[in-house]
Amino acid sequence: MDRTAIEALIPHRAPFLFVDRVVEHSADAITTEWFVAEDAFFFRGHYPGFPLLPGVLLCEAAVQAGALLAALEPRDAANDGKVPVLVKLGEARFRRMVRPGETLVFHVTVDERLGPARVMTARVTSAGKNVARLQFTVAVAALGAEEPA
Repeated sequence: MDRTAIEALIPHRAPFLFVDRVVEHSADAITTEWFVAEDAFFFRGHYPGFPLLPGVLLCEAAVQAGALLAALEPRDAANDGKVPVLVKLGEARFRRMVRPGETLVFHVTVDERLGPARVMTARVTSAGKNVARLQFTVAVAALGAEEPA
């Protein structure tokens, strides 16, 4: 699956779309890739002289992969026009730094389905080495809909 197909499923766009392609997917898992370009905007200010991928963007890329997995599930009429959004992030563990020019591979699995929510785990690698592991939850929601406080 290429960027055009990805953009049809989730609302993210450049420069904030961090999934270049879907390598494979099933009902309970997805594998995506993201090439971290040397000239990416965030490197200009994140550790000048020793550019590092911000951990929060690594988490965002994992959540985007999870959102794709949720978006690929069959939908009923009640979910038409809704998109997967992050509702919980936790248990993030970073194993190594990510530098410009690396290709990250995100392996995301569904751990549990709770109504419109999906509890997921992402394992991130680069060149076969562990980069990070995190757990998060996405739920299908209408954009612009505000939840009660």
